[in-house]
Amino acid sequence: MGTTISTAMNVNLINSHLELGIKAMIQHCFLGYNAPFVFFNYLYNNFMYYIVGLGNPGEEYELSRHNTGRIIADDFRRNEKLDDFELDKKIKALVSEGKVAKEKVILIFPETFMNKSGLSLKGLVNSKKKAENLIVIHDDIDLPLGKFKIKFGSGSAGHKGVESVMKAIKTKDFIRIKVGVSPTTPSGKIKKPTGKKMVDFIIGNFSQKELAVMKNNSKKIISVLEMIIKEGREKAMSLSN
Repeated sequence: MGTTISTAMNVNLINSHLELGIKAMIQHCFLGYNAPFVFFNYLYNNFMYYIVGLGNPGEEYELSRHNTGRIIADDFRRNEKLDDFELDKKIKALVSEGKVAKEKVILIFPETFMNKSGLSLKGLVNSKKKAENLIVIHDDIDLPLGKFKIKFGSGSAGHKGVESVMKAIKTKDFIRIKVGVSPTTPSGKIKKPTGKKMVDFIIGNFSQKELAVMKNNSKKIISVLEMIIKEGREKAMSLSN
């Protein structure tokens, strides 16, 4: 019974792809489109989201503030029941795949250390369309712990991991979720570390109290990621920023 169902599903999938191929050929003949490109673009580029959690590899960095992107992305993976991470040696990254609301999603954790994060994306995000479906999650020293912002097409603001991504994919037109890590005063003013203290702070671990705040923020960001995938970045940005 299982084999019959599986075979039927495969036949339907093949027929669907053939139908799309025929439509692409018609577009090529009568509308001047490049049919092979249209067909390939439909199958592999459309409706695929690349979600990158920036951070550093290694157990010693797992709960560091600089690994905020990884922490959030892994919470998202668990919530959506995506595949376990596996090492892809070709792109030097941990990769998890699955579907969210019928959309194919790929989670990527570069294993190159923060300043060379873009190397893992260079061969994957190689078109404007793919870049627009790229979501990079990272720590932000200019935002307070427990807050986040969604940006599209903005500069790196000095974040070395983001700079590496921009250099690798040759554009800044992608989605960023900037997650606050800075402490605040009782009145809510940011107490951003400076100089050497900033470096120590960023690579230092969250306290248990801070981690609890981060996890609560993570739940909100997971909802935002789901909204981006299901309804688009514009709606997510209008409701979250």
